[in-house]
Parts: sequence; structure tokens; C-alpha cells
Amino acid sequence: MKRSLILASLLFLGVPAIPLLAQPKPTTQPAAKPAQVPLKPIAPSTVAVDDQILRDRRSVLGAIDQSLRYLQTSKAIQAYQNYPVKEITRDRVIRSLRRFRQLLLTAKSEAALSAAIAKEFTVYQSTGKDNQGTVAFTGYFEPVHTASRKRTAEYRYPLYALPAGFSQWKKPHPTRLELEGADGLQGKQGKLRGAELVWMRDRLEAFLIQVQGSARLNLTDGTTMTIGVAGITDQPYSGIGRELIKDNKLKLEDLNLPNVLKYFQENPKDLDVYLPRNRRFVFFRNTFGAPALGSLGVPLTGDRSIATDKSLMPPGALALIQTQLPIANSQKQLEQRSVSRFVLDQDTGGAIIGAGRVDIFTGTGVQAGNEAGLINATGQLYYLLLK
Repeated sequence: MKRSLILASLLFLGVPAIPLLAQPKPTTQPAAKPAQVPLKPIAPSTVAVDDQILRDRRSVLGAIDQSLRYLQTSKAIQAYQNYPVKEITRDRVIRSLRRFRQLLLTAKSEAALSAAIAKEFTVYQSTGKDNQGTVAFTGYFEPVHTASRKRTAEYRYPLYALPAGFSQWKKPHPTRLELEGADGLQGKQGKLRGAELVWMRDRLEAFLIQVQGSARLNLTDGTTMTIGVAGITDQPYSGIGRELIKDNKLKLEDLNLPNVLKYFQENPKDLDVYLPRNRRFVFFRNTFGAPALGSLGVPLTGDRSIATDKSLMPPGALALIQTQLPIANSQKQLEQRSVSRFVLDQDTGGAIIGAGRVDIFTGTGVQAGNEAGLINATGQLYYLLLK
């Protein structure tokens, strides 16, 4: 098991990512949300703007264009019909993005942009998980792994396409244990037979792809495949980190990536015990080289796209996050720094529930995974709408 297995800290907190395109609506209903307005207007002058915005102008403009593309769809029209904050409409979000885009193109300095925002925009703050604005931030990314189109002695752990007839499966669906066995190799004995998409050489890698919801695969035949979620079983999710803590294998204060990897390196047979405890199973489809896509159906932008609860937060809208994020220093080492960053709300996730949760997409590959794994902080979430 290689240390290049990187995943977001949310895995260890016991919640799944699975925020990417093709994620169906959860078949199990989330807990009822508190009866509260998720966003409240505040004075724009109290919000510090992004001091990297002009240097990163191109990626922000690209992310804005993707949101504008989504907002022209029938899906967006439907999403805003019952949005809980009545004054936040699809038309207002579109006008806000177009105006912000224009300001971003012409701004000579962050100070000038900040002044324009204060003059022209209303800022709405998320009420957070405590109705005081406290928001928990985590990170997710698109991993890159090696895989094989054919089963070999080295590559023997499958990722599966959506099985034929999946829509007719009786609920509750079979558990992970029932589908693939304790060792992860028994799928050919039952409902998964013939649905193998690719084979991985490391069982934990295959599991982590199910947690992240997408991957870029460098195949042994020299080609590349990108995959995204095609379906999810109607079963609950359990994080392996939390399960290790429950059994006193790890202490809560020691819950981090190196310690979890170390545990399974030293106790490989325990994969047969702990992976089946996550009863939920994820199926994939070939996305034919497409970039990582969010639930809105548009490409995600590294460090500029976020996932939120779309029953509460305005899809596609311009947001500003304030929290602690891992930033590379002059020695290229990641260190936690306080940041204000403009982002676009373009994704969701099965564990991103309530006004107090945000998942930040960090990009593709090992570096993005390193960053995502270090995002575990609280902060604030704001949305910018034209007055």
C-alpha cells in the first residue's frame, strides 16, 4: 500500500465526498433540516475580499463562465423555483455574475474591486451550523491512479460500471459485503458479474475512488480513462477512520492520513473487517477524458469550486469563503493560512448537509490531494448578489 494514497480529511471524519457529476439524488432521505433561513444579508464593508483575485483572474473568469452556462439550463430554472431565500432568484444570480465578471476584467487593484463590491452588491452570510455563521470546511479532489482494463495477478480489485437492471434492484440494496465479499474479490459471484469496468492493484485505492467519486486512471495499455459516479446503492455510509476509533484502534486526536495508512500497512487483513462496514457501494462510468464535473453538470475549477447543500445554497452563485487553507510557502511546503477567496458554488455531496458545511475542490492529482487532506477548519461563507 503506497503513501501516494491521498484523500481528503473528510474520509477520516466519517463522511463521504462523492460530489461529482452523475451522482443521483440520495435514495435515503437526509435528516430534517432546522427551520431557518440559510442566508442573511450583512454589510459588505465587513467582508475582506480575495487578495489573490487579480493574479488568478483567468481561472475565476472560467469558473464564472461555467456557472453562467449552467444558469441557462432548465435544471437551473427548476432549482430556483423553490429556493428558500425569495429575493435570491436565478435572474439576480445571472446579473450578479455578469457584473462581477465585468468588474473583475476592469479592476486595477483589489482595493478598487472591494470598493465596487461594497457599492453595488449585497452580501449574504450563511447562518452556519450554529446560526452564528460558523461553517466547517473540508476538501476533495480528483485522484490519479494506475489501472488495467483486464484482470491480472497484479490488478485484481475491480471498479464497477452500473450493473444491468440496477434500477429494478429491490431496496434496501445489497450491502458492500453482500456485493463483493469481505475480501473485495467476490463480485463475480453475484449481481456485479460482468459489470467490471477496470481493475486496480490496491484494494484501498479502489475504495478511496468510491469515496472521492471520480478519478483519472493511467491504464497499463498506455491510454487514460476518466471516470465519474454512475450510481450509488441505497445504503448508509460509514467512514473507516471513525470505525477505527470506535474499536480503539486509533485515538481521535491521532486521526489523520498517515496514521490510517500506517494502520492498514501494519494490519492489511483488517481491510476485510473495516471496508465492508461502509455498506454503501458506488458505480462508475467512463467520462471519456472529461474534466471533473460538479453536480450542476459543468467542469469544476481547482481552488475555485465548492460543494454545498443545494437545498439551502444558491446553485452556481458567486461566493466568498473565509477560513484556514493550506498554502505553499517559499520552500513549497504547505502551511495553514487565513484566506478570503472568491469561489463558485457548483457542486454538492451526500455528506454536505446543512448551512454549516462546505467542501472545496482542490483539483487533480497528488498535490491537490495533499491540499485537500489538510483542509479541516471552520470559517465563514458569504454570497454576493447585486443590490
